[in-house]
Amino acid sequence: MKKSPEEWKKVLTKEQYDVLIDKKTEIPFTGDYLYNEEDGTYDCAACHAPLFASETKFEAHCGWPSFNNVISDKAVVLKEDRSGGMQRVEVICGNCGGHLGHVFNDAPDQPTGVRFCINSAALNFKAE
Repeated sequence: MKKSPEEWKKVLTKEQYDVLIDKKTEIPFTGDYLYNEEDGTYDCAACHAPLFASETKFEAHCGWPSFNNVISDKAVVLKEDRSGGMQRVEVICGNCGGHLGHVFNDAPDQPTGVRFCINSAALNFKAE
């Protein structure tokens, strides 16, 4: 799904654009979905592709919604990220290419051992 910056600005809020397109990070502990405990699906705020199921969400005390798995193998693309002087793995929407957050191998108490650390601004929630 290719759109120009001008097209994205017409359909996204400023905060969504900053995160999804400009790859910025929302301020920790401020996102709408950090403490959401409802059952449902988290979709990409840009293209509405399903990304995470609520049963994979867990409290990681990191300031952003955390998930231990994606909804399907094609939901996201993982890409090495060396920006900001750090070495991380970026999580990108598999459908539109929007920046979602990063994934870390620091969740040993989770079944997958990973923590998908995702910006609330990159998500929409659909309750079941």
